Amino acid sequence: QVQLVESGGGLVQAGGSLRLSCAASGRTFTNYAMGWFRRAPGKEREVVATISRGDGRTNYVDAVKGRFTISRDNAKNTVYLQMNSLKPEDTAVYYCAASTLGSISGSYDLWGQGTQVTVSS
Repeated sequence: QVQLVESGGGLVQAGGSLRLSCAASGRTFTNYAMGWFRRAPGKEREVVATISRGDGRTNYVDAVKGRFTISRDNAKNTVYLQMNSLKPEDTAVYYCAASTLGSISGSYDLWGQGTQVTVSS
């Protein structure tokens, strides 16, 4: 069973940076499209960024464009989310997820446990 384990969350002041990591067990990581999602208090979960399995195409929600960067290192079975110029409204639990069917726009069916990101003003 493939597992996803996030790390790198924490408390940061507005304008600061954090890098989230998501390590995947198993040898099929390269077949998965990967994504980062977040759920803020009182809000529904939303997609933040996704990255394809092959050519590394990326997509971002408008609210983070130009500030966040998703990347993957297939040799390390790890996907990253570099978050710069953080704002208080970025405060949320961030989840790593995999689309095991390999579709960047499809259903994400494998999830990590989440990591808390808190941005103070």
